Amino acid sequence: MSLNVLADRLRHADAVLVTVATTQGSVPREAGTWMAVFADAVVGTIGGGHVEFDAIAQARQRLAQRAGIEAEADTHRVALGPALGQCCGGVMVLRYERLSAADLPRLQALEAQARTPVALFGGGHVGRALVNVLAPLPFAITWIDSRDEIFPADVPPHVRCEHSDPVQAAVDDLPAGSRVLIMSFSHAEDLDVVAACLRRLRERDDLPFVGLIGSRTKWATFRHRLEARGFGADELARITCPIGVPGVTGKEPAVIAVAVAAQLLQHRAI
Repeated sequence: MSLNVLADRLRHADAVLVTVATTQGSVPREAGTWMAVFADAVVGTIGGGHVEFDAIAQARQRLAQRAGIEAEADTHRVALGPALGQCCGGVMVLRYERLSAADLPRLQALEAQARTPVALFGGGHVGRALVNVLAPLPFAITWIDSRDEIFPADVPPHVRCEHSDPVQAAVDDLPAGSRVLIMSFSHAEDLDVVAACLRRLRERDDLPFVGLIGSRTKWATFRHRLEARGFGADELARITCPIGVPGVTGKEPAVIAVAVAAQLLQHRAI
């Protein structure tokens, strides 16, 4: 969402891009985080607090000095200690550079690289809730279903809808590193998608997380059927079922979505 807002603003005025270049120790945001500072607005955040307040002031000084804003990017080292009013104790190196509409493709490419691919099989109630929860998080979502006209007319940014019939055919074309979530309207479809993921893991081993919605009873049934298809215990251990961080109770779609999103964030950090 920030890039859409940024694009609209850059059509009318330049900004100074403040990027967290490197970090050391305890800091509020990681390297690569950015904010764009305009004369009258800020898009994005580098963590808030005094460090962000000072960075905005420095960016606006550069913005006011039009000769200086044409110069190459410069960096500033910030120690997050008592003198700054923040007790994190770490160090951030901030990079300041001019930003215009011409720079948007570069920013879009960088943001795309930072997003973890997620393949979501199923356009039902839980799938819709999960898309809405994941939308503001650092994921690029491929939303897949075998049914026509199942997807809403408007989907959030970084969500690509794909109709696939049979649905499991989409597994072969997923980006390497995809986290897969399986929650179709049909247990038969779920089983076929799980089997397709296991075959891909056997051949390429490039799906770090494959999660299946359902109970332990459902997974016990699936295990027997997958064993009959020739998959061994070590392969079946690669499937996570039930999905969602432990301890979150409730079967409402929004509750399930939050628990699953938290689990994806945990696996993204591994």
